[in-house]
Amino acid sequence: MRTPAAVIAVLLASGPTFSTEPGRAVGPALDDYPRRIGIDVEHYRFEIDLSDESDRIEATATVTVRFTANGVAQLPLDLVAASPDGTGMTVAGVTANGTGLPFAHEADVLTIDLPAAGRAGERELVTVRYAGVPAAGLRAGPNVHGDRTFFSDNWPNRARHWLPTIDHPYDKATSEMLVTAPAHYQVVSNGVLVEETDRPGGDRLTHWRQSVPIATWLFVLGVARFAVQHVGDFRGRPIQTWVYPQDREAGFHDFAVPTKAAMEFYHDRVGPFAYEKLANITSPVTGGGMEAATAIMYHESSVTGERPVRWRNVVIHEVAHQWFGNAVTESDWDDVWLSEGFATYFTLLFIEHAYGRDEFVEGLRSSADRVFAQYAIDPEYRIVHDNLSDMRRVTSGATYQKGSWVLHMLRSRLGDEAFWAGIRAYYARYVNGNASTADFRRAMEEASGDDLGGFFDQWLYRGGNPRLEGWWAYDPTARAVQIELRQTQPSSTTFTLPLEVGVHYDGAAAPSLVDTLDIDARFHRFVVPVEREPSGITLDPEVKALFQSSFGPRGG
Repeated sequence: MRTPAAVIAVLLASGPTFSTEPGRAVGPALDDYPRRIGIDVEHYRFEIDLSDESDRIEATATVTVRFTANGVAQLPLDLVAASPDGTGMTVAGVTANGTGLPFAHEADVLTIDLPAAGRAGERELVTVRYAGVPAAGLRAGPNVHGDRTFFSDNWPNRARHWLPTIDHPYDKATSEMLVTAPAHYQVVSNGVLVEETDRPGGDRLTHWRQSVPIATWLFVLGVARFAVQHVGDFRGRPIQTWVYPQDREAGFHDFAVPTKAAMEFYHDRVGPFAYEKLANITSPVTGGGMEAATAIMYHESSVTGERPVRWRNVVIHEVAHQWFGNAVTESDWDDVWLSEGFATYFTLLFIEHAYGRDEFVEGLRSSADRVFAQYAIDPEYRIVHDNLSDMRRVTSGATYQKGSWVLHMLRSRLGDEAFWAGIRAYYARYVNGNASTADFRRAMEEASGDDLGGFFDQWLYRGGNPRLEGWWAYDPTARAVQIELRQTQPSSTTFTLPLEVGVHYDGAAAPSLVDTLDIDARFHRFVVPVEREPSGITLDPEVKALFQSSFGPRGG
């Protein structure tokens, strides 16, 4: 999904970055979107006409509905209606099997009366003819070179501005885009290219088909003059680059790496790639990166010809989304960390694999800085929301960076073997479907045998972060180090976490001894046996825990 400005600032920094009661039962929350009971949209077929004379689209949508309950008499679809400013969609008619159907288009919902009450297991094809100028979701306008283009921008719930859909991630569907546009344009969308046919009058029909179900925010359309490169294949699936012809040389160079290497890593560690292709595409409407399934969009400024580390990391992040967010999709907006926290951490995991531990640790530290900066402003922010109604708050820096840290601490707690076993089981169980935080917790508990209720509750369902203040002192008589620590965070939460301490001798950067302290109260005093007087004591030398600290030698 679109990377917010605060996160882009981190991603584009000089180095690699990303970004109740204890033990209570954790169940899935529900955001405010009204679930369409008894209805499962299986497939959308969009036929869209574009022109250079106007920003108006002429469109037909054919919706394949499967009923999951008896007695369903109406089909509600999200579609923003025409407004006095001249934007929005006007519906010309709705049919099923050639017969007109009654409908109402109010409050940006198109409610269609079905020809007969649906029965569980039955299917109905409903066709909607509509037209208008989208106020959002699909933007017609110049790119960086001044050329006219059309690009989608559906995140998070703006598909409804130009596509009649169930515009929520819980209802995934396959789709087709059949776009008729002037022949000087090329068209890119989800899935595989089915047809390109020039038509009389200077238009061209382009047909793309997405045969794997995805959420509506991942539907994508790009119409522009492109230079297109077949970069290679990943296990029989093409990898492509789509950039403006003016940027051909620089764009082909920039996007040649590291897409395939990242795909190999996630395939080997997580599970099979779900889709038919992967294309990297430049766009004038994407703020940073947008992980549309099979067709990732990047802002025009991503093309430099220099492969900067900051954009390399954005590419890795959006590729990770093809597994988390796209193939396994959160069932509710309140669980959006299952997209963004995962993509952020799995970016760092690939960096650790490909570029080394130092870059991985630098990314963790930068992520922690972003978390603490946000919590200084919003100290009670929770990763898993509760009945989120304001879509402007669906993501935040904490959703990305703190979500990433939750996964890192979970990996540290469980160990690599159980962590990766749980990740693979979670992906295999929910691939091409939806999952909740409770589903993820269940998969990790099954893989590890560990009760993770308290861990999930503390880090995901409560606000705040631990802040530790204290000192250390060497006791030569006892040949031990005394350590005093207090939790001083403003949150009412008292955090529980294992905290490693490193003992350093003779000014060495690496600790000679690492001991683990169990933090579970507001005040602690620990005694750590040592061989001789240390030159320093560090908290969390292996960078495994998320906390702020003010700590040093007593009296120092």
